[in-house]
Amino acid sequence: MSRHRSLALASAVLVLAAVPVAAVPASAASYGTPTISLSASYLSGAVGATGDPTVTVTVAQSGADVSALTVAASATSKSSVAQTGDVTVTGTTGARTLKVAARGVGYTNLTIKVTGLGGKTATKTLSYAASPAVQYSADARYLTGSSDASAAVDAGGGYIVVADDESNVLRLYDRNNSGAPVKTWDFTSSLGVSKEVDIEGATRVGNTIYWTGSLGNNKDGEIKADRNTVFTTTISGSGASTQLTYGGRYKSLREDLIAWDKANGNRFGFAAGAASGEVPKQIDGFNVEGLEFAPGSTTTAFVGFRAPLVPPASGGKALIVPVTNFNQLPGGSVHAAFGTPITLDLGGLSIRDIRKNAADQYLIVAGSWAADDNSDPYALYRWTGLAADAPVKVKDLPTTDAGGWEAVVDVPDLSVSGARVQVITDDGSADLYNDGTEAKDLTHAEWKKSRSTWFTLG
Repeated sequence: MSRHRSLALASAVLVLAAVPVAAVPASAASYGTPTISLSASYLSGAVGATGDPTVTVTVAQSGADVSALTVAASATSKSSVAQTGDVTVTGTTGARTLKVAARGVGYTNLTIKVTGLGGKTATKTLSYAASPAVQYSADARYLTGSSDASAAVDAGGGYIVVADDESNVLRLYDRNNSGAPVKTWDFTSSLGVSKEVDIEGATRVGNTIYWTGSLGNNKDGEIKADRNTVFTTTISGSGASTQLTYGGRYKSLREDLIAWDKANGNRFGFAAGAASGEVPKQIDGFNVEGLEFAPGSTTTAFVGFRAPLVPPASGGKALIVPVTNFNQLPGGSVHAAFGTPITLDLGGLSIRDIRKNAADQYLIVAGSWAADDNSDPYALYRWTGLAADAPVKVKDLPTTDAGGWEAVVDVPDLSVSGARVQVITDDGSADLYNDGTEAKDLTHAEWKKSRSTWFTLG
């Protein structure tokens, strides 16, 4: 090649190199379609709630930084329940938190849309159910996954273990936040039962939790042996790391109580109240709902009755039967031994739960013996645990909201003014969403819920 031609080619290259190249915008084709997933496809809330459950929304888009993606509700099937503007999504990472502020009671399907770069979008449907506003809403939290909470104990570290009288599943919840259980344990197989034990009472001594079934017939008056179960679990760890293992069981406390009452002149009518065909929730029925140990004791337990009242008439007293060797029953070979029965004036109400603290200060959740709705009175009573001392009412519990007050988690120092106590409802029979469906029969666990509320004591 001649020197002249080489110089010409070099000049041409320099000229081309000097021509600026326009920046080429990234084509939409260079971005993938965004992806979106929900930690749950169903969510429940309540009108006026401040601590409703939330859903985690996970998003991504190939070729794009996740912080560039936006997530929002784009449609609602029923605006009277929740509008798109009632949905709040927070966070800028791939996992974001979605919450809904309910406008009204009922159901709606919310379309949740992620918008990525290049204008590409993807959607998921969130099926949302809203229950009515309640009193003390700022202090209310909702335990989802079950609507039939019936007993609870403190697991430590801000968590509680809650029983359900419609199953043999124990659930671990964050007691300060609404949401699903962080762990569950199903003890059906360990208990050797095929149906629910109808857990109604529980108490903790050290690392042992004692649980009792109702010991009564079912709602149709049928004798169901599985309900006669008392059992223990061993608790280890605390907080979200809590673990439960099965201990032992005892199946004869119902028969022991009936035999003891017969031997003492049928004073409480246990045999008649527990007979086939007799429903448990009547004033002269047979139904246990409370369990706690006597003052200073780890052997004698108070068994508290929802029915019968003593005498079985309006204004009758609530009944406690001390079992003096209760700690030996689960997994043991002895039968129950009994102390002197105690009757308490709870204003014509019976025992729905009983709990004490380390100082032997007791709180009793008092409610009706009847299988009525929650329009019947409920109240909290303090008591010394001594038969000679009368219980003292410390608070009337609200009764205009769904659910019956069933469980008190633990007892604060009752000598301190302004002490706060957490009480949990059984909402199993409640029509939470005004569609005629009892909560226990709802098709999605996320829509089933019990309510816990913190009350300040005078």
